Amino acid sequence: MKRGPLTGSVLDSLYEVIEERRGADPESSHTAKLFDRGLDKIAQKVGEEAVETVIEATRERRQGVIDESADLLYHLMVLWAASGVKPKHVWAALEGRKGISGIAEKAARAKS
Repeated sequence: MKRGPLTGSVLDSLYEVIEERRGADPESSHTAKLFDRGLDKIAQKVGEEAVETVIEATRERRQGVIDESADLLYHLMVLWAASGVKPKHVWAALEGRKGISGIAEKAARAKS
């Protein structure tokens, strides 16, 4: 499927592709292989990509941060799909935090 230029909805589009590949052949789709291996393996991949992103940042490798961030976002979205979380749920949580101090928001979460 040919896709148009990247826009602000690129993450929603990526999520759709991830969902489309959920039932694909694990031998021909990395996404299907991740789903096949289960939530623990997907979560492990998110952790690995997060660490790789941090390493690139601390080494001040801009392109590395870009590349690893893309990998991190992809694996995070596979984790969302495997966990029954849709991007709209995360977008709503972010929207709900608009205008709230990060410190106040975190303190409110800790009390609940």
